[in-house]
Amino acid sequence: LHARYVLNLLHETRKHLKQLPNISHVSTCYSEEVTVCGDLHGQLDDLFLIFYKNGLPSPSKSYVFNGDFVDRGKQSLEILIILFTFLLIYPKEVHLNRGNHEDHMVNLRYGLCVGLIAMSGVHGKKILKMIQNVF
Repeated sequence: LHARYVLNLLHETRKHLKQLPNISHVSTCYSEEVTVCGDLHGQLDDLFLIFYKNGLPSPSKSYVFNGDFVDRGKQSLEILIILFTFLLIYPKEVHLNRGNHEDHMVNLRYGLCVGLIAMSGVHGKKILKMIQNVF
């Protein structure tokens, strides 16, 4: 994905998140289920397995992601792109809670910063700055 599209996605995500309250209330009824996930840590295969077993987010399938989306694994950016895209497509069904790895100092220590700058080349610093802004 070209950096301009990633930056646009991050901008739209930030704009959306700024409109939300600090606390999200997620309710269920008999015809709906909520899948709660946590600690993806840049492991894209884990996210794919969750979607394979539980289905993709949709109006009838809500998800709560309890933070720690990034660091440690090599595919943190891909996870953010997928989660942020689903958040924008299904804002009432996808909920993202911030974890301790959605912090700049933790990202410096556990790999998001170095990996992102190495992977994204010239645009890496811009993307990283915008990700930190979203966090």
